[in-house]
Amino acid sequence: MASSIICKPFLRATKPSSSLSPDLQRLHFPSLRISIKPITHKKLQIQAAGSTFGNYFRVTTFGESNGGGVGCIVDGCPPRIPLSEADLQGDLDRRRPGQSRVTTPRKETDTCRIYSGVSEGVTTGTPIHVLVPNTDHREQDYKDMSIAYRPSHADATYDMKYGVRAVQGGGRSSARETIGRVASGAIAKKILKQFSGTEVLAYVSQVQQVLLPDGSVDHDTVTLDQIESNIVRCPNPEYAEKMIAAIDAVRIRGDSVGGVVTCIVRNAPRGLGSPVFDKLEAELAKAVMSVPASKGFELGSGFSGAFLTGSEHNDEFYTDEHGRIRTRTNRSGGIQGGISNGEIINMRVAFKPTPAISRKQHTVTREKKEIELLVHGRHDPCVAPRAVPVVEAMVALVLVDQLMAQYAQCNLFPINAELQEPLSLGFPNFEPAMI
Repeated sequence: MASSIICKPFLRATKPSSSLSPDLQRLHFPSLRISIKPITHKKLQIQAAGSTFGNYFRVTTFGESNGGGVGCIVDGCPPRIPLSEADLQGDLDRRRPGQSRVTTPRKETDTCRIYSGVSEGVTTGTPIHVLVPNTDHREQDYKDMSIAYRPSHADATYDMKYGVRAVQGGGRSSARETIGRVASGAIAKKILKQFSGTEVLAYVSQVQQVLLPDGSVDHDTVTLDQIESNIVRCPNPEYAEKMIAAIDAVRIRGDSVGGVVTCIVRNAPRGLGSPVFDKLEAELAKAVMSVPASKGFELGSGFSGAFLTGSEHNDEFYTDEHGRIRTRTNRSGGIQGGISNGEIINMRVAFKPTPAISRKQHTVTREKKEIELLVHGRHDPCVAPRAVPVVEAMVALVLVDQLMAQYAQCNLFPINAELQEPLSLGFPNFEPAMI
């Protein structure tokens, strides 16, 4: 209930003047009455859903492995960009299951459909809704998982957090969630390529003990065709065969192996990223470490830099033939002080062995009874080959988000031409596409 406070007359308050109109006389009071509503504390709410990524180019993924479908909603996409399902399908095909013997045998076409945000072949600037239906789900494969927890899966922790979980297919912890990432990442990659000639490429550089030697892949010239020339997505044919053999050896035993995906960014605009908490490498690390099964992240020299001295590790500057400041080496990985310097950004992401294996393992039930569990279903013997387009997508999402932030803060007004260059100048003589 409201309470009332009667205040004393204003200083020098007088009776209403007879010269005032009747309406003003009715508004003229010698005392003031104030009504105060009782103070109510609003309930604190925390936004912790965890399914949305990005600040300006915002992506929300949805759906579960054995539900009706999976997909994404992209908000903040610039308008007037030519876009169709075909632009997304290429990367979705690289991610889809059932491609080869080194991937899960689940058969899905992963055919996408755009339901909003595109009109007459161009983006409208409104949210883009992309959906991929699930067609080959087998709920019976997950009957035992409703009782017992699969070792190193998210089953137990989902129960610990929510007190309930989607048993079939692992729900949101399934790798099918990454379809929304890849679809939105394809849009981001198109924006980067069109605006600044920026190219994001990833490949498998290690499977278990099979490791590509340093320098065996030329990051200046490696192409998507070279990466896609074999089922393990390693651009070195000799080591690709060794990696495939390593996967086959554990696959026939019902086991799995881990691997490492290397990702590079060519022609990245300078100036992306911010000091302190929002450093570009910090944003990249968060992005790729959110990919299922990821366990480690390195940029540039990474952990090997700890073995060097400062004189060995420093990247010395020089001026190239185009008058641009460059570095002779790239141990920084294309980022210094949390900000891109225009060199090739290179990073590595480690993936653990697939936890779902066709071998009996010790575990416990929801009732805390210890049992032996044999996991059924269809799973990747090594996640690294199919993680390649997912890593590319997450890196592209970070870059396009940072590109928008940089344009808004530092390129809204004329730049300092003596120290800065246009964001669209990804490499000499590049002309951005006209829409």
